[in-house]
Amino acid sequence: MSFRMWCPTQLLSHYISRILPADTTRPPRKDEEEGKSYHFVSHDQMMTDIASNEYLEYGSHEEAMYGTKLATIRAIHQDGRIAILDVEPQALKVLRTAEFAPYVIFIAAPTITPSLNEDESLQRLQRESDLLHKAYGHYFDSVIVNNDIDETIHRVEEAVDLVSSSPQWVPVSWVY
Repeated sequence: MSFRMWCPTQLLSHYISRILPADTTRPPRKDEEEGKSYHFVSHDQMMTDIASNEYLEYGSHEEAMYGTKLATIRAIHQDGRIAILDVEPQALKVLRTAEFAPYVIFIAAPTITPSLNEDESLQRLQRESDLLHKAYGHYFDSVIVNNDIDETIHRVEEAVDLVSSSPQWVPVSWVY
């Protein structure tokens, strides 16, 4: 399992009330309830909503579609909760507004040391991480280098707790 998939899963146990349920066209599994992990919708409904620009992002996996609805994020904020999202970088352009006022944490690839230098997948991950940082770094409020998984989880939790409990700087254009 990749870190991108593993890290949010580890955070689920601590922040379960803040995790945003995505929409999906797949049928619910026997232990799933509507609105907990997913909102179950028909393919036709999802296609209509996509055409109406109601999704922050969407995609397909194993013959089912998945998506994060902007209205779901709004509803979570209206309830006084914080939506924790794991999004593709392109979605940051939509989120970085006064309406959503995100706190963006970029989890960067581990630092390559001489002992790890021969791992091609790690080198590829480092290159991709560097490219993402160069292209989208101006959206990041915090950058955490994932040299140690437990430390990374701890630092993400600290950042979420901090942003949940103290005032944050926002661009003046978001206030006026």
